[in-house]
Amino acid sequence: MQVTDTTVDLACGKVFCRDSGGTGTPVVFLHAASGNSMLWEYQIPAFTAAGYRFVAIDHRAAARGSNSSAMIHELVTRLGIERMHLVGTAAGGGAALQYALAHASSLLSLVVANSIGFVLDDDYLEMSRRIRPVPQFNQLPLDFRELGPSYRAANPQGVARWLALSAHGQASTGAAAQDGGNLEVTWAKLESLQVPTLFVTGDADLYTPPSVLRMFTARMREAESAIIAETGHSSYWESPEEFNRTVLAFIRGH
Repeated sequence: MQVTDTTVDLACGKVFCRDSGGTGTPVVFLHAASGNSMLWEYQIPAFTAAGYRFVAIDHRAAARGSNSSAMIHELVTRLGIERMHLVGTAAGGGAALQYALAHASSLLSLVVANSIGFVLDDDYLEMSRRIRPVPQFNQLPLDFRELGPSYRAANPQGVARWLALSAHGQASTGAAAQDGGNLEVTWAKLESLQVPTLFVTGDADLYTPPSVLRMFTARMREAESAIIAETGHSSYWESPEEFNRTVLAFIRGH
């Protein structure tokens, strides 16, 4: 099924999105800070073939410095979506958690992939500084930081395409990159979140290694996790078949 690329006039301005339409249950995708909605190209055929309505939003550029949760909610409402599955990767995962805290009743399920989650508790921020020391970490090449070594070794063409698409949406990451006006993400708030949630990461993710996922699932009663082998910070791109299979199996249960 083909998707329609369109822009929607919202309170914050024009927002670009990709929408397959149809009557299937909507699955809304939020991209990483490095990139845009075009990077979900491997998810379109899998999710539409499974009968879902695919929607991807260029959420970062549209809501930078404002309330991304309000923007996302206004957009999905304009698209006629009342309830949805929400999938976010990296910074999009943090935005998805912010959205869930503000609009839990709109979600059938939540998938947070390869994301630091925008958690602001001091112990979490200190851990983040230990594993990603600034400024040294941010000075590393983008593909080194966000694609695993197995993928970079085996698929130079895929790396080149990922870099080309990512170049259109690069932004800073981490707590400082959170959009203004959103609910702050804290452990206390996540403990009270009652949305079925799947946390996904790669075993070679430099931002969110498997031990970090366990910090989330230990605190959230309705959360589970999945580790995708031989992938880094972009498992949706590096191993799309496994990523799609994992996410589809989860959302089918909700």
